[in-house]
Amino acid sequence: MQIDVVPFTIDVYDDVLMLWEQAEGVGLHDYSDSREGIESYLSRNPGLSFVARAGGTVVGAVLAGHDGRRGYLHYLTVHPDYRRQGIGRRLVDCCLGALQKAGIPKCHLFIFNDNVSGIAFWESVGWTPRTDIAIVSKIIDQKRL
Repeated sequence: MQIDVVPFTIDVYDDVLMLWEQAEGVGLHDYSDSREGIESYLSRNPGLSFVARAGGTVVGAVLAGHDGRRGYLHYLTVHPDYRRQGIGRRLVDCCLGALQKAGIPKCHLFIFNDNVSGIAFWESVGWTPRTDIAIVSKIIDQKRL
């Protein structure tokens, strides 16, 4: 079956959300992951996020954006029935190509420490885990959680 990779637009949000909710290692939790939050993210980062489709079915998705200096990937997910076919790699390559075209020379992603299969995937496609830094967070709008 042919897999098409196309830009992520808000019209597929419900399908992508269902995919993310079923995936291990994806931590959905607040306003940022709502339709409004994702729509805002996509509008601030046009043409950087992608979905994979088999026929009319969304089988993979990834969010990408940048802060003007570094790119960031979020929530790369491929449906279990479609893994090990290069779809994740294609989605990442599309994001990295779009980020490079936007002048972004380096990309980061966040991954849970216990996501062993996810870490193995990222290492297999050439990413290097960092042990010299940690992420620190602060809630600034309790109402949006």
